[in-house]
Amino acid sequence: MTEKKNKKDRVLSIRDLSISFETGSGIVNAIRGVRLDLFRGETIAIVGESGSGKSVTVKAIMGILSSNGKIDEGSIIFNYKDAHGEEKSVDLVKMSPKQIRYQICGKKIAMVFQDPMTSLDPTMTIGKQIMEGMIEHEKISHAEAKERALNLLTYVGIESPEKRINQYPHQLSGGMRQRVVIAIALSCNPDILICDEPTTALDVTIQAKILELIKTVQAEKGISVIYITHDLGVVAKVADYVAVMYAGKIVEKGNINEIFYDPRHPYTWGLLSSMPDVDTDSHRLFAIPGSPPNLLEKISGDAFAPRNPFALKIDFEEEPPIFDVGGQHRVCSWLCDPRAPKVSMPEQLRIRIEKMKKEDLANG
Repeated sequence: MTEKKNKKDRVLSIRDLSISFETGSGIVNAIRGVRLDLFRGETIAIVGESGSGKSVTVKAIMGILSSNGKIDEGSIIFNYKDAHGEEKSVDLVKMSPKQIRYQICGKKIAMVFQDPMTSLDPTMTIGKQIMEGMIEHEKISHAEAKERALNLLTYVGIESPEKRINQYPHQLSGGMRQRVVIAIALSCNPDILICDEPTTALDVTIQAKILELIKTVQAEKGISVIYITHDLGVVAKVADYVAVMYAGKIVEKGNINEIFYDPRHPYTWGLLSSMPDVDTDSHRLFAIPGSPPNLLEKISGDAFAPRNPFALKIDFEEEPPIFDVGGQHRVCSWLCDPRAPKVSMPEQLRIRIEKMKKEDLANG
């Protein structure tokens, strides 16, 4: 998306969000000042290595942080229309988990989890699981809920819905279970759909079908989607806007073309370089050297500095601000400071990006 966005279409606005967890080893500062906006009908992908803070961020939105987690500061402003069509705005941080669960979750913001077997109740039929949210939130009759559940099963591509509605999760394939989870998420017509690694447990063919289903749902219903993933191949297929997270911070964000064709942060360079490529001459996949920092310890300077081959002296001393590099593109790296020495992305990545551009042009 390159068009100018209307502030009135902003459905979610995260500002200076900081989250910590109390553990037996000390306080873990898991989220450190996250800022992010989601607009109506837009798909944002939040990417990064395991432990970067992707899932914790969306769990804060859903009010499902674990009991040892605490939002230290910041706001999560959610804008929506109530049942009467009036514009409403709430700060989810100021709501209790119970309030979010009854007023927001499922009804206004829904989530598709990574493994459908852990999010579906094995003791309940899939029909009952689809229907319970509608009956609870919309106060409709059992008969109406059942009719809508059958329509939803058909909508998400499940054949013989009359048969499937009375079956249990273990009687369905992995792909069908994930379709059921999507049906449950859509049952109350949410404004936002959060997908946390929704295709990780599925084979490649089913992955593509699930991603296509979510895109179709979004286009038809005009909902906003947040993807949590480490798979940049998925990001390239679905996202309008990308936020790259590292050590609890967003270190680079921009529209899909800015991140894939003009990445500026060395961590993003590393992520893009580590994508598998069938045409590569190398017999080994690229891996970012080193390990993420221990968030139990105070971070001085840029958290990525110890793993960054292009790190400057200031990276070890002072945390970089967010630099506006044009368009929707924002980067948290001292390399973007006008005073910094000129550093170009690795040559192998430059060649790969040029190849991606040519392929995209050829595919229209």
